[in-house]
Amino acid sequence: MKRYIEENRERFFEELYSLLRIPSISAKPEHKQDMYRCAQRLTELLKEAGADSADVYETAGNPVVFGCKDIGAEKTILVYGHYDVQPPEPLEKWRTDPFEPVLAKDPATGEDAIYARGANDDKGQLFMHLKAFEREVRLGLLHHNVKFIFEGEEEIGSPSLPAWVEAHKDMLRADVILVSDTTMISDKVPSINCGMRGLAYFEIKVTGPNKDLHSGHYGGAVANPINVLCEMIASLHDAHGRVNVPGFYDKVVELSAEDRALLSKAPFDMKEYKEFLDIDDVRGEEGYTTMERTGIRPCLDVCGIWGGYTGTGAKTVLPSTAHAKISMRLVPNQRSEEISVLFADYFKSIAPKCVKVEVTPCEGGNGFLIPISSHAYKCASRAMAEVYGIEPVPSRGGGSIAILADMQTILGADPLLMGFGLERDTIHSPNESYLLRQLFAGMESLSLFYKYY
Repeated sequence: MKRYIEENRERFFEELYSLLRIPSISAKPEHKQDMYRCAQRLTELLKEAGADSADVYETAGNPVVFGCKDIGAEKTILVYGHYDVQPPEPLEKWRTDPFEPVLAKDPATGEDAIYARGANDDKGQLFMHLKAFEREVRLGLLHHNVKFIFEGEEEIGSPSLPAWVEAHKDMLRADVILVSDTTMISDKVPSINCGMRGLAYFEIKVTGPNKDLHSGHYGGAVANPINVLCEMIASLHDAHGRVNVPGFYDKVVELSAEDRALLSKAPFDMKEYKEFLDIDDVRGEEGYTTMERTGIRPCLDVCGIWGGYTGTGAKTVLPSTAHAKISMRLVPNQRSEEISVLFADYFKSIAPKCVKVEVTPCEGGNGFLIPISSHAYKCASRAMAEVYGIEPVPSRGGGSIAILADMQTILGADPLLMGFGLERDTIHSPNESYLLRQLFAGMESLSLFYKYY
């Protein structure tokens, strides 16, 4: 694969850049046409790579791209990826235009990296699959059927995809679902995710008086919705970092000492971790390590909070409403629908009579686990060990890919998460980037996976 990369390096850049330039932001309705542009571009790249067919399919939301190469083999790989991206804001913190990709040096290491929204998540990682597949086809090395499904709603929870997968499950049948949409533990030791957390996400609205009030005339006499919301949020955790929602932990499976010891073998440098984030200390549920808190334990966080006057200067106003966005990451066995009901009921129950509270679900999905004893996992491990010179360790991802649990259930195939991102890539944040050595190592590893699977 190294030779193939060198021979086609400039073409690879041009093709990847053509995807990165499209602002396929699923969270913003005004980018609907960009979703179709990106989907159409992917069908072109699939056909050029050697797919027998590639088409854009309508869903209740954004379009799905499906392509396939059927050589009549016994085994079929289904490659999953998403072409939608997060909004780029705050724009002032980007060093370059988020939708005009550039190849530049990493400020910290001097290594070459591609900077753009989606460079890693997930257009860059999706692109690795296109090129690994292309090489296998053009060199006559492909020995199994390959199908591709690229969606445009992952960043908003894939609301339309479960129904589409159910309606097209016969077309999507496969032996394994191959995914590159995750990160490695570090750039020193490769890892393969054997599980991911689920998600339950809400928007909260707290309403007090029927209009904004003069803070001098009414302050101290009428409930301030911002104050009340902050008090309610502060009560969601106890002094030990545990979530106070009744029933929240009922279905959480405690890992055995042996399993925790196995996961602890993954390398973790606390000093490096804190320096990277520029923090003096970590915080979380007592009794668990930082790696365990983000992999095997659930959590609750406020992702946004606003209300009142936030412009320049002073405005002495007691606001009528206050708002927040709250996210819960869930571990396997916790069901998103059940936790959503528990949270909504509890949050409303702790509201004082002086305000009204609305809890609106935004997105959700369940977590999942995959066996590390499977043939697919062993092939992935062998492939990555050959590229990196060290056997990858199993890990659990702290993030969520909501649709994978649904696909696992509907299609009866396990996801295999061969992700090549690094924390330094700052996905979802300004200046997202992807190291060239990881992009190319991903292509090599995927090509070897095709060989060994």
